Amino acid sequence: MTTETYFVTDMEADGPIPGPYSMRSVASVAYDPAGRLLGQFSVNLQPIPGAATHPITMKWWQGFPEAWAACQVDAREPAVGMAEYAAWVATFPGKAVFVGFPAGFDFMWVQWYLVRFVERTPFMFSALDIKTLVMLWLGSGYSEAYKSQLPPEWTVGLPHTHVALDDAREQGELFVQLMRGLRGRLGYAP
Repeated sequence: MTTETYFVTDMEADGPIPGPYSMRSVASVAYDPAGRLLGQFSVNLQPIPGAATHPITMKWWQGFPEAWAACQVDAREPAVGMAEYAAWVATFPGKAVFVGFPAGFDFMWVQWYLVRFVERTPFMFSALDIKTLVMLWLGSGYSEAYKSQLPPEWTVGLPHTHVALDDAREQGELFVQLMRGLRGRLGYAP
């Protein structure tokens, strides 16, 4: 079996899509296939020169002023911050697998930034969606799959603060619990 490292990732942005708007923070927590924590990384990014902020997104941020302030501390130029991120991902063994909640949104941003500013991506096209795993665990439809329906101990009380590293940690704990639970149901051990 191929070795994989799972990078549970969260990001924060000032708009709905990359390019016209900017990713302001990205964080990942790395796990091996057995669910052991291997490391974590977080970087705040400066806005893309000439990019705008989206009024609906910025109105949403008004509800989380501490998180908005946190993603601006020590912000790096996108090319520098993303090169550091790609170099960190490359320090882990095997195939790098991006994991997000929801993967479709976070992966779009991280992939775009890596290709745009680093000209390569360690994830290729590998993105695993935690919400899909929740759906499978619950035996529900995708739109009915909520974290709140899972055992509360699965997130070990970690907060969802909209600070990228906090949220990556919370989602990482959930990912590990889901993988263990699903593997247990299937009789599979890594």
